[in-house]
Amino acid sequence: MDDRIDPESYIVGEVVSGCLMTRARRISRVVTNIYDQELRNHGLTASQFSMLIMIAKLGGASRSEIGRANFQDRTTLTRSLAPLLKEGWIEELPTEGGRSRPVVISSAGKKLLSEAAPAWREAQRQATALVGNNGAEAIIDIAENLPREDEPT
Repeated sequence: MDDRIDPESYIVGEVVSGCLMTRARRISRVVTNIYDQELRNHGLTASQFSMLIMIAKLGGASRSEIGRANFQDRTTLTRSLAPLLKEGWIEELPTEGGRSRPVVISSAGKKLLSEAAPAWREAQRQATALVGNNGAEAIIDIAENLPREDEPT
């Protein structure tokens, strides 16, 4: 019988007992599903709603500015923006001189956000009940203090 301890068992035990990435991804999937369920009747996913909010908050920003603000690479951002452009919820404004065109929320997008607000509020209530008030505050604090791409970590 081999008395050596399998190194694989150490990493499995270590990850199972306290991996932040694994736990954060699990929480993200469950919380995202809550928002997806509530927003479904408005033809929106949670990520689309989040992207519309980000664009509305920025008030007209280039794709690269949106990507930085939302921690997304160019490919992911392009994929995220495509259905919003197709539905007419956002638009790219024309510019002169070949500069990057600012992306803005359209009037249809503003109307959609207004109509979807009660569903978002219900999802927010459910998610807060799931993680508790302290958990919700901790998530918000962590997200607000994440370093931006152009800041040192």
